[in-house]
Amino acid sequence: MVYADNAATTKLDKDALAAMLPWLQDEYGNASQPYSFARKPKKALTDARATIAACIGAEPEEIYFTSGGTESDNWAIKGLIEPNDKHQTITSQIEHHAVLNACNALERLGYPVVYLPVDSQGVVLSDSLSKAITEKTKLVSVMMVNNEIGTIEPIKELATIAHTHNVLFHTDAVQAVGHIPIDVNELGIDMLSSSAHKFNGPKGIGFLYIRKGTQIRPLADGGAQEFHMRAGTENIASIVGMAVALKKNCRTMQETSTKLQAMDHAFIDVLHEANVDFIRNGSVSKSPGIISVSIRNISGEMLLHRLDLKGISISTGSACDSVNTQVSHVIKAIGVPSAYAQGTIRISFGHDNQIEDAVEIAHAIAKILQT
Repeated sequence: MVYADNAATTKLDKDALAAMLPWLQDEYGNASQPYSFARKPKKALTDARATIAACIGAEPEEIYFTSGGTESDNWAIKGLIEPNDKHQTITSQIEHHAVLNACNALERLGYPVVYLPVDSQGVVLSDSLSKAITEKTKLVSVMMVNNEIGTIEPIKELATIAHTHNVLFHTDAVQAVGHIPIDVNELGIDMLSSSAHKFNGPKGIGFLYIRKGTQIRPLADGGAQEFHMRAGTENIASIVGMAVALKKNCRTMQETSTKLQAMDHAFIDVLHEANVDFIRNGSVSKSPGIISVSIRNISGEMLLHRLDLKGISISTGSACDSVNTQVSHVIKAIGVPSAYAQGTIRISFGHDNQIEDAVEIAHAIAKILQT
């Protein structure tokens, strides 16, 4: 099997798995309890928080563990709701559905939301944000890396504009954490969402970075866990696994990036050599490993299934929208011509892939198109 859908999920790192096992079996104590059996889990929780914070330039007490990116996005967006304060939220048209549907929920409650357009490369332009902000704006939420086309957004520039108007800035960094360098202070981020299974950690765990002093309400009420901000018994095993995976990915980030860029070039070169009529989607500034192409006059879904029969796993777009076969909102927003849009596929490589995988997939696509 050739797995090339790492933007959907990644293989659990073997070191992360090994680090998780003690907390699933022998050290199963509840970190919130005062007795001695809880000391090791409590220390593991503290150490993992510090490790993750260091990876993004944050302080440990600014890291709040969640069930993943979706919960983190919902918390950042819905946690700002105040009675009798119909504040405005600004986001982009190409966000993940975790953000878009959270914003839809705000609109149903009477809170206005502005959806910024993007250019043909999927970039949110600073001028459009400047024009959209009003005195009622409370939050700007723009993703760091688009999950379908890999475009890296100008986060620092957009956050600066938001702060000029005393507006909070949140970024869905699910496709960015562990893949590109991030320093929340340098970028000026107030809140950041992440999910472990995107960087070789376990599924069902993630975190929300919340800058000190940010006024936000808990999304889940109950016990006093996570500094009284996120109730629920801590998932120590998954938290430890996430920390190990993130630290390892950050340590090998440059090496992995170079390898992924080589795969990217090899894949595109084969398509050109085979005279495939396609459009490469996304910006020149993109996350390594995510390749989105739209091929003229074919069905992306057909291509996915034909490749699957060959033991190759890719995606037609966002895996979170897999039940919907129509052209994705991202491809529509960047204006891919209709003759190409239906033929959009996403190939996303990870550090377990080799350049031979990229060549094999491209040759398989070319062969399918010739039949």
